[in-house]
Amino acid sequence: MPGNSQRRGRRLTPKQGAPKGSGGKNRDSLAGRGRTLPADERPWHKAYSGTEQVPQRTAWKQDKERRAAAEEGRAPKIGQPGTKDTTWGKGSRAGVPLRNSGGRGAGRSTGAGRGGGPRVAPGRKSNPAKDGPELLVGRNPVLESLRALVPATALYTAQGIDVDDRIKEIIRTAADRGIANLEVSRAELDRMTGGVLHQGVGLQVPPFAYEPFEDLVAAALEQTAPLLVALDGVTDPRNLGAVIRSAAAFGAQGVFVPERRAAGITATSWRTSAGAVARVPVAQVTNLTRSLKACQNAGFMVVGLDADGETDLYDLEAAVGPLVVVVGSEGRGLSRLVGETCDLTVSIPMVSDVESLNASVAAAVTLAEVARRRAAA
Repeated sequence: MPGNSQRRGRRLTPKQGAPKGSGGKNRDSLAGRGRTLPADERPWHKAYSGTEQVPQRTAWKQDKERRAAAEEGRAPKIGQPGTKDTTWGKGSRAGVPLRNSGGRGAGRSTGAGRGGGPRVAPGRKSNPAKDGPELLVGRNPVLESLRALVPATALYTAQGIDVDDRIKEIIRTAADRGIANLEVSRAELDRMTGGVLHQGVGLQVPPFAYEPFEDLVAAALEQTAPLLVALDGVTDPRNLGAVIRSAAAFGAQGVFVPERRAAGITATSWRTSAGAVARVPVAQVTNLTRSLKACQNAGFMVVGLDADGETDLYDLEAAVGPLVVVVGSEGRGLSRLVGETCDLTVSIPMVSDVESLNASVAAAVTLAEVARRRAAA
């Protein structure tokens, strides 16, 4: 008589299910994504020991750990930059894809830095350093940037895209400026942009060059009607880009933002501004309150937007003179110190029960009213 192992319809797989817990719960979702980078190969980790340039944020973390270790009398728990090779290979150039005979690595961006760029596990989305190159996407932002002679290192175009007049001008302008045009698959461009709508084109640009605040103020004062915009803790780069676009549309000579706890100029800001960042100077300041006081000393009237403001926007007589419009953050609005520094606060009259407007919308409404008053003056 045959045993259980030989009977018809016997079970061929174990009864127990998939392994539970931290070891196997998400195993299938990680399949094909390559190994996880160790801490000493991550440019954003304080243990980074790679041969590429250490990002400013990482250098700050390492310096902070050194000071803490010195106070506690122990060895600092940081990496030793330059001791571990983290480049893709000696033959690669910054911003140029590596290609092999099999084509699996085609279109992979090597990033910036000597010898190629930081190594990223295959299949994983790259997390670029804060001070690294940005990939600007969208046909209008790319075209505006090329027209404004924004420095660029590479142009990426997706295979099989619909070629319109903008794409033709983009390719022609890039070729005239000697910018390499690298054709990649749409899937690769999706990976490079993190799934952002890119319209089949991307422009790799170096880190944004902020205008010195003193030069920003001096250039504005040379105009007939000086107008600046300040952002107080706006953390959404899309709002920042929209405010810059409104500033360009209504004649502002510049925008300044805090260095900390606020959005900076990223590829998202570039895209939202539709290329206006190329035409409006942007400055970063260490202390926003101190910068606003410097503007007051230079002759500007500082006006803050507040839902409970003491002055109605349509009664803003100061709009025709040198003016700084301060826009608060998305949630809490103006901070206490900034609100106290403003010469006056302005509210936008609304007929409905809506509590407040989006930061970029409020800025656009205010700048439009300022431009209207100045045109009528």
